[in-house]
Amino acid sequence: MKPVFEKVPQGGIESFACEEIRAATFGTPWHVHPEYEITLMLEAQGYRIVGDNIAELEPNDLTMVGSYLPHVWQQNGGGPVHAIVVQFRDAFLGPDFFHRPETESLRRLLQRASLGIRVAGNTRDQVVEKMKALVGATGFRRLMGLLEILDLLASSREVTSLCSAGFVPRFDGHDETRVSRVCQVLSDNMSEPISRPQLAKTLHMSEGAFSRFFKTRTGKTLPTFLNELRIGRACRLLSDENLSITDIAMTCGYGNLSNFNRQFKRLKRVTPRDYRRIVSHQATP
Repeated sequence: MKPVFEKVPQGGIESFACEEIRAATFGTPWHVHPEYEITLMLEAQGYRIVGDNIAELEPNDLTMVGSYLPHVWQQNGGGPVHAIVVQFRDAFLGPDFFHRPETESLRRLLQRASLGIRVAGNTRDQVVEKMKALVGATGFRRLMGLLEILDLLASSREVTSLCSAGFVPRFDGHDETRVSRVCQVLSDNMSEPISRPQLAKTLHMSEGAFSRFFKTRTGKTLPTFLNELRIGRACRLLSDENLSITDIAMTCGYGNLSNFNRQFKRLKRVTPRDYRRIVSHQATP
């Protein structure tokens, strides 16, 4: 996708931006910015799309996105959004700060963030608390709080890359409207059959031109992209014991249960029934 450029606001007395967001929607399209971004998603329902990676949002979802790496948090349903977002440029402490011997590990972290980073385990738990504290901190304490977070991420073995190794971001703001339109159609009509001709017509493209457009902007074919979105929605619905697996399959756009089971196991390495059992066990005190 070719994302729109976002100008990150910053106060005159701040060297980096830190904002707690409480809103009805995410409010941003597929976009890029020169700042590095650490996002803690405390509450939301939907999907996180970073480069060519798509994943369902979960409580305390914690990621780091590199400079000019396209991304969007896409809402599914009408639930509230509660997040903490930190954004900073590589020269926010001076042009040479990340090139000093003492900050070599931080420099490697920034390099790794070019493909996006997901944080898990004990590292995530520690960073979550520090992110919450960062919101209310000021002055030097606020700066040290960010450096402590970066140090935790740089030294952790509980971080994984989000994008595929060959992903190369392509930035061109002219396609933002078309990309947003495609994402909206896919999200709004996920339970129904969605055809390539239908989407191509939406963008006034031929089918061939649309296929090339979609593949070069997302790194995925339309069927692959849509299948991952549908399985992500199914994961959220499986946490509701009142919904049958057959109903979930139909709601997510699968015409028959066997295909749903096959696609789910291919992506999640477990069957929908086993996934529900795992989620239910994790939710039990």
